[in-house]
Formats: sequence, C-alpha cells, structure tokens
Amino acid sequence: MLKRPNTLKNSEQELRIFRVRALLAVLVVFVLACLLTSRLVYLQIVQHDMYSTRSENNRVRVEPLPPNRGLIYDRNGVLLAENRPTYNLTLVRERVDNLDETLALLVDLLELPEEEIEAFNVRSRQRQRPFQPALLTSDLSEEQIARLAVNRHRLPGVEIEAQPLRYYPDAEVMAHALGYVGRINAEEMETLDAGRYAGTHFIGKTGIERFYEEELHGQAGLRKVETNARGRVLRELGRTDPVPGANLTLTIDKSMQMLAYELLDGRRGSIVAIVPATGEILAMVSTPGFDSNQFVTGIDVDSYRGLQEDLDLPLFNRAIRGHYPPGSTIKPFLALAGLVEGVITPDSTINDPGYYQLPNDSRRYRNWLRWGHGRVDMERSLAVSNNTYYYTLAHDLGIDNLHEQMSNFGFGQRVAHDVQGESTALMPSRDWKRARFNQPWYPGETLSVGIGQGYWQITPLQLASATATLANRGHWVKPRLARQIGDTPVPRDLPNTLNDIQLANDSWWDRVFSGMEKVMSGREGTARRTGVGLEYRMGGKSGTAQVFSLGQDQRYNADELAERLRDHALFMAFAPLDDPQIAVSVIVENAGGGSTHAAHLARAMTDAWLLKDDAPDVEEVREVLEEDDANVEGN
Repeated sequence: MLKRPNTLKNSEQELRIFRVRALLAVLVVFVLACLLTSRLVYLQIVQHDMYSTRSENNRVRVEPLPPNRGLIYDRNGVLLAENRPTYNLTLVRERVDNLDETLALLVDLLELPEEEIEAFNVRSRQRQRPFQPALLTSDLSEEQIARLAVNRHRLPGVEIEAQPLRYYPDAEVMAHALGYVGRINAEEMETLDAGRYAGTHFIGKTGIERFYEEELHGQAGLRKVETNARGRVLRELGRTDPVPGANLTLTIDKSMQMLAYELLDGRRGSIVAIVPATGEILAMVSTPGFDSNQFVTGIDVDSYRGLQEDLDLPLFNRAIRGHYPPGSTIKPFLALAGLVEGVITPDSTINDPGYYQLPNDSRRYRNWLRWGHGRVDMERSLAVSNNTYYYTLAHDLGIDNLHEQMSNFGFGQRVAHDVQGESTALMPSRDWKRARFNQPWYPGETLSVGIGQGYWQITPLQLASATATLANRGHWVKPRLARQIGDTPVPRDLPNTLNDIQLANDSWWDRVFSGMEKVMSGREGTARRTGVGLEYRMGGKSGTAQVFSLGQDQRYNADELAERLRDHALFMAFAPLDDPQIAVSVIVENAGGGSTHAAHLARAMTDAWLLKDDAPDVEEVREVLEEDDANVEGN
C-alpha cells in the first residue's frame, strides 16, 4: 500500500496570514476613518459659515413689509383715495419645484375664466428680483382663500398675503384728476429702488398718483420669521417697520368737482376752475369719465376693449390733452396785445359792414352777424364778439407779435405744476409752419388766428390758467393740484412760472374787464341771458369753435349737421371783477354757441363757489338751459 502525505495544519502559516489580513483591515478602517474625519473637519470647520447660513435660511426667512400708501384728500378733508384691506396671491419662483404644475393647480383652484389664464401665467413669469414675490392676482374672495388654504401643502412658494388695496370712492368723477395705481410691470421693476419697493406690487400710473409717487409710496420694511419644514411661520425674530407714504391734500373741492361733472351731464367736454390768487385748481373735470378702480387690480380684456372703442373716448383726459380752437374766448387777450403793441387804443373804432377784406384780395372774412355791427370800439367788440374788429387787429399785429403776446399768457405751453400728462397744444407761428409743412405763413392765416380759429389749439386747462392770469391783472401764479404734502404746504411760488405781464397803462385792464362785464350784463352782450340775476360782477367771454370749415358763401345750420360735426361751445369767465376769487373755462363738444350752453355752466360754477348754499342746484341750471335753448331755436 502507498503511504499518504502528512496533512496536519500549519499553524504558523495560518497565523501569519491572519496577521496580514488583520493589518490590512485595520489599515482600511484607519484610512476610512481619516477620510471621514477630514470630511467632518472640512464641513464643520472650513465650510462652517456657508452651511450655517444655509441652515439658518431653511429655518429663518426674511419677508418684506410693504408700506401703506398715503391717502389723498380734497381741500376740505374729504377722502378721495383710500386703502382697503384685501388678500393677494403671490408666488416666489425659487421656492417652487414645478412651476407649470403649480400654475395649473392654481388656475383650477381659483376657477379663473379662460380670458384671464394667459395674463395669470404671464405674471407668474414676469422678471423679478431673486426670492421676491410676484403678484399673481389680487382681491381674493373668501371661497378662493379657503380652497388655497386646504391645498397649501401642495403649493410650496405660494403665499396669501394681506395688503391694503387702493380704492377710489368717486372713481368716475375723479378719474382724470387723480389718475390711478396699477401693477408694477417688468420695465418699471428694472428702474425702481429694490429696497424701497420690496414687497410692493402697485405703483402710480397716471395723474396725481404718478406725479407724487415718491411721496405717496413710503419706505418698505422687513421682518425675520422662523419657519418649519413646510414653510409655516412659527415666530417672529425681528422687524423693521415700514414707513407709510405721506398723505396728500389736494386743492380740489369735491363738491365743485361733483357739480362740474353733473353740469356736463354726460356730454363730451371739460370744466376747469382755478383760484386766481393762489393757482389752486378747484375742479378739473373731463367727461365722460371711467371707473378707475378697474385698473387697480387689472382690467379685463373685454372691459378695456370697450373703453378703447367707445366713440366718446372716456379714457381721454380732455381737460389737459383735448385740443380745441379757442374761438372768440381769446378776444380779451388779443385786445390787450393790441394795446401793448400800440396797434389800438381803448377808444379805437372800426366800421363793420359784416366782413373784412385783405388789401388786393376779393375774399371776404365774415363777421358772425352777416350785416355787421356798424361802429365798434374795443369794449363793444368784446360785448358783441365782433369778428371784423379782430380780423383788423390781427392783420395789424401780424403773426409774430400775436404769437409772442399770446405765449405770455401760456398758450402753446405747459402751464401747470403737477398735472401729469399736460399737453402744450399749439400756438402757431411762422417757424412752426415752416417746420411742419415747409410752407410760408399767409396773411389769411393770421386773420383766422385773430378769431381763435385756424391752426391755433388750446386745452381747457390753458384757457382757465390764462383767464386766471387775466383776472390777476397779469400776475402769473402757476396752477397746481397739491395743496399740502403731509404737513408741508406746497409753496405758491413754483419753479418755471412765466413772467408777469406788464402794461404801460393799468387802466387798460379795467377797459378790457368792462367789455367782458358787458358780455354778461350789457344790452348787446352775447351771454346776457346768463347774466340775468347776477349777485356779483362777473366778466366772461363766449366762444364757438368750428369743427369743420365753411365755404365762402355757406351758412352754418346746426339742424342740418350730424351731432359730432356741430360747433363746440366755449366760455371763460372770472368773478367778482373787483376781487377775483374764481376763474373758469368750459368746453362742451358739439353743443353749438358758447354764449348759451357753456355760459350757463360757467355761471353755475361761479355761483357755487361765491354763493355757497344759496347757489342754484343742478336741476335749476338744466331747466334754464332747456328754456334758453328753446329761445335760441325760436329766434
């Protein structure tokens, strides 16, 4: 038999293998421990500040506190613009996991109509500063708030915040004077101070709200809050309170503003009333108006389209942007220009055959009274509104002197201090026509300007401002809407005010005023019906602005024209003559002659300011208007 080899264990060899393996294991564990320790050292010591900040940010959140917008009052302390509590829906994109899913869920929960969904999605993606909330929608209903609250766990980054919302109690009446606030858009976001407007979603868009945005807005604050893992606020850790905006007191008198709006009675037109001594605007109305509250939260597409397509242009501020030929309302200013330039004296007369002809020109420029007024001096020319006198005067003055003198009264310029969007309108000149049409100025065009027609265009605010300067005997006080900002009065002497108008003889003012008084109370005055029963001395001047030109031998017949082709009615006035306290301009589109319709409205405004409670009410004025219109038609 074969002998088997010895298979006993080699203990020494096994022990050596074990030691090697154990050493390798210890070495691996040591290396891993060293790696873990070094990583811990790196995280806990080297990167301590960064991770400590991240951890703190997960627990502590800084929230902006928008300021309350300043309130707006009329001169008597009546509230015109207030802040009402409301709930807004905001979204911080950086905290949203899936924006598309979140927006789809919000649209479903809010039950938004189809036409609002696109705008809702656009607002969610509007460019914002990092971690700044974007306003998705305002003025949430209680039902919407309840749905959002129940689904809060599904909406990270979405918050419901309570915030005051602008509200205008008399929106339609005050819309054009106050303007309105609206959502901050992407372009505005780029230019606004990030700290001051943190958490703010609305900004002044038009009117007083825009002009005094800096004063009304205030300064944003902030607060630090501790939150849990779901973002719910556990406690407040610190706070810097916001600084509210300054309250604004206007020169507007709400009762005068309401009266002007009611007097226009829905017709297209404007009334502006100013205190001559201070430049305070008592009323500045453009009709028809619109509900400015619709623009605060965002007007819907159909409503906005309806306003844009309305033929009466309710969004158009006629008081400061409407361009109208001034008609005969500018004759007192032209009379003064003639006196200043030495072209006429207060006693200069002409013989009016019913027309004027330029030398070597067969065309006849007709007076409104076709058979003429006979012998006419300056005062009578104002009382009867004689065109021939002013054709002659304009021709003798020339367009250069005419342009210079009328510019001194503010025509062709922005005249007010804080009226946002005011137009310069147009005071024509040779240079203007050459630049605009590349044509020379013709003598016949000077005659048209001489009776407030042709290229000359004014705004109702310009006419009221010029009337106030006339009432002040040439002393310029810049019109303004703000009376007081916070506790600080707005100064009467404002920058860029035009120079006072100096006359060589102060009695010339009296002679022009006398002619204007005869308009109201003279036997031949064009507005003598309006002047019946006056309890104070009032000077005025009517005007009729042509909407289209008549041919050489055509006669104007309102009954044969479409309503929108009829003449505009204008009137300017101030009272009392010896101590002017109010100057008024009235323009009623397509209402015919200014000596009837517009004159009665101007009288009603001066009555209301001077007689207070004894003034006739709106219904009485309307009855007088109807009676006067019937008399005019009968004649």
